[in-house]
Amino acid sequence: MSDLFWLSDAQMARLEPYSPMSHGKPKVDDRKVLSGIIFINLNGLRW
Repeated sequence: MSDLFWLSDAQMARLEPYSPMSHGKPKVDDRKVLSGIIFINLNGLRW
């Protein structure tokens, strides 16, 4: 399943200190969210 993500484990480890903390609600997978944002930006799609 790791081939579905745009970021490697090493890249995610470097970004981990900058991810927001969860308060109350369960946190979504940061790697999925960042991969979606990168996909949108690379393909020039609009939100």
